[in-house]
Amino acid sequence: MIMTEMVHDVRIIRMGTPKPLPEHVKPWFGDSWGHWEGDTLVVETTNFSPTQLNRGQLSGATDNLKITERFTRADEYTLNYEFTVDDQETWTDTWSGEVPFTRLPGLVYEYACHEGNYAMFNVLSGARAQERREGGRQTPER
Repeated sequence: MIMTEMVHDVRIIRMGTPKPLPEHVKPWFGDSWGHWEGDTLVVETTNFSPTQLNRGQLSGATDNLKITERFTRADEYTLNYEFTVDDQETWTDTWSGEVPFTRLPGLVYEYACHEGNYAMFNVLSGARAQERREGGRQTPER
């Protein structure tokens, strides 16, 4: 299972021999199967929700979309993440990317609704007031 901090999205990654889900079952993040290749976890995902295929980076992808991901621990603080996107009906060739994930000290705070969250306004207001006191950039009072 992979759980992200944004809206507590969860991906279930089944391990072992792939057994396709019934055709009518379309998980939000697709049907993921994982296996190990040495120290690398390889995850292949197909059967994405049609809603997911019509948003963001996957916009325009078809039911034939397949994403292959590779997770490799590089050292104590780094997880290398590689992905390959394959949908020959949408793109003329596969395309790939790679991102190192670095462990950070401390907690990961939950994704929270920003309705009524005045933190950024307060931070900026405080910084402007400090600048005025120090004779820096002059900003008008609200």
